[in-house]
This record gives sequence, C-alpha cells and structure tokens, in this order.
Amino acid sequence: MKILITGQHGQVSQALQRRLQGLGELIVLGRDQLDLADVEQIRRQVRTHGPDLIINAAAHTAVDLAESEPDAAFAINAIAPGILAEEAKALGIPLIHYSTDYVFDGSKPAPYTEADTPNPLGVYGQSKLAGEQAIANVGGEHLILRTSWVYSNHGKNFLLTMQRLLQEKPQMRIVADQIGAPTWAGTIADSTHALIERWLAGQAGDWGVYHLTAQGETSWFGFAQAIGEHLRAQGKACAELEAIPSSAYPTPAKRPLNSRLDCSRLQQQWHVSQPQWPDALRECLGEQH
Repeated sequence: MKILITGQHGQVSQALQRRLQGLGELIVLGRDQLDLADVEQIRRQVRTHGPDLIINAAAHTAVDLAESEPDAAFAINAIAPGILAEEAKALGIPLIHYSTDYVFDGSKPAPYTEADTPNPLGVYGQSKLAGEQAIANVGGEHLILRTSWVYSNHGKNFLLTMQRLLQEKPQMRIVADQIGAPTWAGTIADSTHALIERWLAGQAGDWGVYHLTAQGETSWFGFAQAIGEHLRAQGKACAELEAIPSSAYPTPAKRPLNSRLDCSRLQQQWHVSQPQWPDALRECLGEQH
C-alpha cells in the first residue's frame, strides 16, 4: 500500500512518519516537492504517485499571522484540501485530513460535538472550516479529524516554548480562561494508525467529520503548570506562574474560550479512543531523553 503524506516537517506529519511504518510505502512530500498553494502541482504529484491513501497533515497553522495573510491561509487550508479530495475521489481512495477546534467560537458551555454548528472567530478557523466544506462537497470517502492544542517534541509549539521560557524567566503570566485538551501529535498519529487498520480490515465506521483530542481538559495555565512540574521533578529551574484572563494578553486573532471537543463518536463508530492528556504528556516528555 502506498500512503501519500503532506507536510513533511509538521508536528503531525513527523509523528505519522514514525508511527505508520510497516503499514506500507510512505510517500512524504514537503514544501520543496509539493507547494499546496499550487493547484496544478497538487494534481500532478497525486497522479504521479498514484497512492492508495492520502493523508493531508499540512496546514497554514500560524493563527495570528493568518489574520494579516488570509490569501495564503485560504490557499493552503481551504483550496488545497478540496483539490486533494477531488484527486482522491478520482482514484477511488480515501482522504484523511486534520482540522481544528478553532472552527467553533467557544461560546458553548459544554464540549462541542460534530453536530454543533461551526462559527470561527478568525481567519485561521474560517480557512480550516472552508477546507472541511470543500472536502465534504467533493463527496468522496474521507475522514476529517478535528483536534486541538497540538504539541510534540518537534517544531514550534506550546510545550517546547514553555520548557524554554520557564527555565529562562523568574515569573510568567499564562492565560487561564481558555479551556481545552492539549493533544500530543503522537496520540493523533496512533489514532490515525488505528483508523487505517480498521479501514483495511473492512471494519470502517461512517466517513465524515470526527473529533480527535486527548481526554480530559485544562487551561493553558494548567498545561504550563504540568510542564513546570516535570521540570521541577528533574531538578531544573522553573518560573513562578500567574494565572491571567485572555483580556490581559491580547492577540491579533481571537481565541475560543471553550475548545473542548466531545470525541465519543469516534469511539462509537471506529472503536478508537485517546488517552488522558496528562498521560500523553508524560509519554511525550519521556521521549525527550
């Protein structure tokens, strides 16, 4: 089996490259080989490789930057997924695509389900929602997996930034009124592996949109506290943390206050479940040594 994976250096793509070994031949295309803003190049690459499955792990993920470069965000997050869906449908193969909690405005008091109506607050969320809609409109076999607060030991993310800053600064102020589930890229890749195995075994659930995050919930402040506890356990310096509201830390893009996603449908339909976020964090940190 040939699996085409986009976004060579991204957090989720890197985790997929490690965890999908053994499922088949992995064709991993980075920006040098596949510019997702180039529609013709997307079509050419898919047709050249003729994969049995496409996994789109690439995205324009700079949430604040997207506010000032909407065209770039929409090209990569909205138009490209639709083109990949068209090519996958033409080949009669499935497409797996990752989306985000940012398609919701965060005003719901309970975790969001797949039945809730999206209402993104910023360009990033709008572009990701447009990508979901483009894939759905094509109508081929697809899984759109919405996740949240992705971190790993690679690239730019909250975990690595906090590990550095907590050791450099005496005090840090962290937002405490945004609630969600920090989700390790390794968890996303493990779940994707399980979904592919179900599909190959003829045990696929319904195609469509699913929520895929770690279980449990916390704030960015709580996530930072957990990272700090690990540093202290290693005898390393760690800043004092102060909880602040989002209003005290303005950003170009507005963030949803509630990023919690209900993942029970994935468990019911595909029998795939995720670990509690503190357990996944411990496993991720264990891979740093």
